[in-house]
Amino acid sequence: MNNEFVNIKCTCYNLDRFYIRMSIFNALKVTIPKLKDNLLDIGCGKMPYREYILKNSRVNNYVGLDIEDALQYDSEIKPDFTWNGKEMPFEDSSFECAFGTEVLEHCPNPEVVLKEVFRVLKPNGLFFFTVPFIWNLHEVPNDEYRYTPFSLQRHLEASGFTDIKIKATGGWHASMAQMLGLWVRRSPMSSRKRNVLSCISKPIIKYLIKLDKPEHVVFKEGQMITGLYGTAKK
Repeated sequence: MNNEFVNIKCTCYNLDRFYIRMSIFNALKVTIPKLKDNLLDIGCGKMPYREYILKNSRVNNYVGLDIEDALQYDSEIKPDFTWNGKEMPFEDSSFECAFGTEVLEHCPNPEVVLKEVFRVLKPNGLFFFTVPFIWNLHEVPNDEYRYTPFSLQRHLEASGFTDIKIKATGGWHASMAQMLGLWVRRSPMSSRKRNVLSCISKPIIKYLIKLDKPEHVVFKEGQMITGLYGTAKK
């Protein structure tokens, strides 16, 4: 599968993206046994996980939804449906599951989106989500939030969701790896310096990732996280 969101390899050229994509994919793999039947991909972009989900889950109908004026990542891939950010073009209780990866940080009013997700899910339906914490400004000016687990919990509860489970995609070591990758690949510097520093940084980044144990992260005072993922039920 030639898909850099699924077939993820660490190179000197993707040190900024490697950990975040690996952690999102790992979170998806943990959740995929719970996905089934009709699935809604919110803020779907180019739907990088579509093929993997259809091949490795009980999902038999994958529907991609994006905002009408969404940033286009691939001109050849179009969402199945678009919406105006206020009301999704679906009947109540249309889907057994839904997911949104790295979407909620772009929502000016996240509860508008979350309440719509809640509405179109069937009773006991599952919502899977990921959000970044350490990430550069992107899709400016439509980069709205960096969530803590506590604010995310409140937004989900206010939107009607229950049985909310939120976990970290990475802790202190992964946070350092993520920041180092972003610095070496995205901060202003000459191409020559970037290439040299990327080669030097790669083994350090891989070592830090190896040290990290995101499953042991507790949301306490002083904790560092790379991002969050989780599930919630209707």
